[in-house]
Amino acid sequence: MNPSSSNPPPDDSGITLRPHTYDGIQEYDQRLPNWWLYTLYGAIAFAIVFWFAHMIAHVLPTNEALLEARLAEIAAVKLASSIDVTNDRLFWDMSRNPVFVDAGKQTFNSLCVACHLASLKGKGENPAAVGPNLTDQAWIHGGTPKELYATVAKGVLAKGMPAWEPVLGQKKTAEVVAFVLSHHEPGEPITIEVPK
Repeated sequence: MNPSSSNPPPDDSGITLRPHTYDGIQEYDQRLPNWWLYTLYGAIAFAIVFWFAHMIAHVLPTNEALLEARLAEIAAVKLASSIDVTNDRLFWDMSRNPVFVDAGKQTFNSLCVACHLASLKGKGENPAAVGPNLTDQAWIHGGTPKELYATVAKGVLAKGMPAWEPVLGQKKTAEVVAFVLSHHEPGEPITIEVPK
């Protein structure tokens, strides 16, 4: 009988060797440790749950959505570092950036809702409201982005609107303008309304 093909008896520690030899090496004939098996089974279970949540249930955001959000943050930082209140194109870019629009919405909801309402429709929705409608194409003090910024920044004291730039600063004021412009399209017709 070939000694390499027989199953050697376990030694004093209870370890059994496999009967075959490869390059003079014999393998242990032992069960894998429980911690190793639990790690393997846990990794398999995690992979299945993650795959289901990510690909089937769409509970987790997709890689594309995460990338778009990160790119929007980077674009917002670039836009904020170069705010030029005379550049209409820059304001339109800000109005298409979700980071800017969300920040402007928060400021608008905390300061401007009392007069312009949460819908931005002001007197257009409720005649008792103080502020004008900000969603139509009719503007009282100019409807270009730089004119809108000037109105928000300097205020209209005769109508009861305070100058917001000294309170908010240039960046937050630009964010509010971006939020208002997010309800409009570049190049839409603008009409100047004579105040009554």
